[in-house]
Amino acid sequence: MNTVTQTERLRHFPITFLAIPLGFAGYTLALQKGAELLSLPKSVSTVHLWITIGIFAVTLGGYLLKLSQYPKEVASDFNHPIKVNFFPLLAKVLLVMSVIFLSRDMAVSKALWLAGTVLQLAASLLIVTQWVNQNHFKLDHLTPAWFIPIVGNLIVPIAGVEHGYMEISWFFFAIGLVFWVAMFTVVLNRMIFHHPIMEKLMPTMFILFAPPAIAFIAYFKLTGEVDGFARILYYVATFLFMLILLQVKQLIKIRYFLSWWAYSFPLAAKALASILMAHQTHNVFVRTLAQIEVVLLAGIILMLVLRTVLAIARKGICVAD
Repeated sequence: MNTVTQTERLRHFPITFLAIPLGFAGYTLALQKGAELLSLPKSVSTVHLWITIGIFAVTLGGYLLKLSQYPKEVASDFNHPIKVNFFPLLAKVLLVMSVIFLSRDMAVSKALWLAGTVLQLAASLLIVTQWVNQNHFKLDHLTPAWFIPIVGNLIVPIAGVEHGYMEISWFFFAIGLVFWVAMFTVVLNRMIFHHPIMEKLMPTMFILFAPPAIAFIAYFKLTGEVDGFARILYYVATFLFMLILLQVKQLIKIRYFLSWWAYSFPLAAKALASILMAHQTHNVFVRTLAQIEVVLLAGIILMLVLRTVLAIARKGICVAD
């Protein structure tokens, strides 16, 4: 590969690369929390944690290098009606990592949580401001990926409560929950009454069931019980999960894009919600569902890794849109 080609590939290094460490972070957490259900040793999640850290360092380093050499391209990404929604992936990775470290190192967990929370709040304010003050967004730009900037607030309470930030956790939970309801209505309207989502962004449909699954976990952390509202959140997530599975026939026909990694974190969120529900209710069906979801997640992660490595080998990534 010559220098010019390397330069061009860096210029087109996509912010969506951060979906890979997010998917691995969610998978690592699912292995950690599901160790008892699947009879896994702790070392399995530990190995995946180090893999996640390595992938995160490489992907974040790549985008920071792009920022240093091509700041105009990064600014263009941030002003793009679709790409802008992927910038908060950085905050989400840090927040999920903070949950992973809760049982490993509280000091590291708190540092990750503080950094992720600040970035999440900044992203929410900046991107929502861009939403309401824009004049170039069109209905075709709207996809479930629009959940990412604002609904990421729902992750904050999961570790925030453990670190003693109860009111701050309620603050972020309230924002994430209300905006999820509002955004879900808008996105569903777009999907039913307007043009189908473009092929490249079809995998983002999996994001539909992530918010209620994460909200279920966050709500449990805030209240300490699985009450009626918690069950509503969990079963809405389960219904949406079933609904999206019915779209698999269409999804398997699309070409590989980095957006395929949108399959990973929502599946991890759903598996984690089922693991928590199984532990709290001791329901055999939910326990079995949790086991199936973790196994499905493992298969999806393996498939995504293989397809991504193949795409990189074929130089099908980091190219102009």
